[in-house]
Amino acid sequence: MKRIFDVQPWHVITHTFEPADKRLQESMTSLGNGYMGMRGFFEEDYSGDSLLGTYLGGVWYPDKTRVGWWKNGYPKYFGKVINAINFIKMNFLINGEKLDLAQDDFDQFELDLNLKSAVLTRSFVVKKGQTQIKFKFERFLSVAQKELSMQRVSFENLGDQAVEVGVISAIDSNVQNEDANYDEHFWQVLEINPQYLIAQTKPNQFGTPQFTTGIQVSHQTTLTEVAQSVTDTEVQHTFETQLEPGQVGTIEKRVIVVTSRDYETQEALITAMGQLMEAVSNSSYAQLLDDHQAIWAERWAQSDVKIQGDVAAQQGMRFNLFGLFTTYYGDDARLNFGPKGFTGEKYGGATYWDTEAFCIPVYLGITKPAITKNLLRYRYDQLDGAFINAQEQGLKGALYPMVTFNGIECHNEWEITFEEIHRNSDVAFAIYNYTKYTGDQSYVLNEGSEVLTEISRFWADRVHYSQRKGQYMIHGVTGPDEYENNVDNNWYTNYLARWTLEYTLKIIDQVTPEQANKLAVTAQERQHWQSIVDKMYLPYDTELGIFEQHDGFLDKALAPTSEIPADQRPINQNWSWDRILRSPYIKQGDVIQGLWNFIDDFSEGEKKRNFDFYEPLTVHESSLSPSVYSIIAADLHYEDKAVELYERTARLDLDNYNNDTDDGLHITAMTGGWLAIVHGFAGMRVSDAGELSYKPFLPKKWESYSFRQVFRDRIIEITVDQGGAHVQLIEGDPLSIMVNGERQVLENK
Repeated sequence: MKRIFDVQPWHVITHTFEPADKRLQESMTSLGNGYMGMRGFFEEDYSGDSLLGTYLGGVWYPDKTRVGWWKNGYPKYFGKVINAINFIKMNFLINGEKLDLAQDDFDQFELDLNLKSAVLTRSFVVKKGQTQIKFKFERFLSVAQKELSMQRVSFENLGDQAVEVGVISAIDSNVQNEDANYDEHFWQVLEINPQYLIAQTKPNQFGTPQFTTGIQVSHQTTLTEVAQSVTDTEVQHTFETQLEPGQVGTIEKRVIVVTSRDYETQEALITAMGQLMEAVSNSSYAQLLDDHQAIWAERWAQSDVKIQGDVAAQQGMRFNLFGLFTTYYGDDARLNFGPKGFTGEKYGGATYWDTEAFCIPVYLGITKPAITKNLLRYRYDQLDGAFINAQEQGLKGALYPMVTFNGIECHNEWEITFEEIHRNSDVAFAIYNYTKYTGDQSYVLNEGSEVLTEISRFWADRVHYSQRKGQYMIHGVTGPDEYENNVDNNWYTNYLARWTLEYTLKIIDQVTPEQANKLAVTAQERQHWQSIVDKMYLPYDTELGIFEQHDGFLDKALAPTSEIPADQRPINQNWSWDRILRSPYIKQGDVIQGLWNFIDDFSEGEKKRNFDFYEPLTVHESSLSPSVYSIIAADLHYEDKAVELYERTARLDLDNYNNDTDDGLHITAMTGGWLAIVHGFAGMRVSDAGELSYKPFLPKKWESYSFRQVFRDRIIEITVDQGGAHVQLIEGDPLSIMVNGERQVLENK
């Protein structure tokens, strides 16, 4: 294992620079504030390999689908969060020569992402001829003022002769996505002048909106501005100074970024930019940084997980939470999680089922319920799009998309778009999960009941009845294990479809008469749904006592992953797709995912037999996989295995386990560390009756761990050490809970 960053509890820091690891470093030092974000690419031009990526939440483009063989029903476009205008660009000249770390001689390099304060710092000493200049770059994206990007650069003359230093600060719209299907540029400039640039996404043929963004810049510096220039695509401000030996120069760059998501007209954009820039113009860099850090301090106070005795585990946990918070904190109900967040182009920045299955369980525990409710509302607001997706397949009801920005499916892989339909029930499960955890029924009995009803109508039309077996079946699907395509009767899909119908029937009995009229579920529908619940086929092998992942799975040439040669891992980067599909190897939890969703509904024997069978076949080549297995392992008291899988999920990107972090972090998988500790090590459960309980254990090499949990208007702190479990009520009314089978009443002291 090669670690390119030091192991520290609050920092992702390195003192070495390897060009071969440049993209990895960029991914791991990404910043975001929920509104916008960027990879950790250099401010100045770098002639070596790099992935420049700056992204704005909710600003995307429908890139026309490109496939070798068109199939009816294919989405017409693949939606992408496009690479935004580069507003942090700053080039430096030393005695007229351009700074370029791909070419220059430099040392004392340091790159530091401070997780506590969300500030990225880079420093080095560059040598050009007889000159030596020490540079220090700082930047942050404010969470106090979401439209504000802040940069500060200082440069000190370490030599014994005067040096001419020039700075060219730019706003550059000449950007492109590496994954553009047709190598297009997506931005067109509408207005450009020395103060700001207004650009709009180019027209499209699909009726999706064009987005306009406005970017205004100001500088505070010890240098002298000597020129301003404007081209068709770029604004430049040029500054110069002469640094005497020992002298330090500084430049601050403040950028305001606004979009047509919040302002309807170009004039409104320009007015807003000016007002926002004026609002921050009288504050110092230190004041703006303090405002930003204060909010991060509040977030950490509510959500930090503290681990004593294992610094690598601690760093991984905080890195995960940092990645989640920089991507989404519930401030805008129109936004959601993208699997890469603001850290790369892969997955297009769209919403996947990861949100419902992995993000919501975490955010229920670390944020106020309103934030999670926004994620549920996001799906309700896109119900019309889900109707269209079902109609594209000739089916009734609603089919939530695998990949989306607006509710319309925009993913063009057949086996994912048309077959991985379990995501429909994952949306339903999230409604149940929210309701059970919070005790708040206001959503499920109103908007949620509409979502459940339309999902159930889809399932009732998608199943078919086997006369031969006298059971309902679902053929031609892909389960969570995406290394199995077009299979029949995936256990997870069938189980969740049956559960969704059963849960919907329960909920529609509880809604008001007015809501029942709106749902318009007929007696015939109810009877049909109940018949499916009673007669759904669920593959099961009586000899092994396990749920068969899908029909025919046990007929494969079963061999454990330990028999795969190390030089062929990961198999998705070394094997043909045909070989993967024929193999027994599981990408991520499938049956095991279902056991976690309904962990208290299965006996210990059922969980043990299924885990013991499927875990040796699982390659964990989905970033979402290790946390689920860690939770079940902890539940079965396989403590060493639970810890091993925690380490994999918590440090998935920091240690580049799957050899794919260079194109961006696995943001939605960053839920895994928290889930493994809270649901796994601490054994946290909430019963259907709303009772909170814990059955914790302490990993052997840890001295202790603790976390705070938000639960029903309370904040609870749990500490597990060698003396056992200690639970304290930090805020809220008294609460009765169960710890290791014993009842405790928590009171705020």
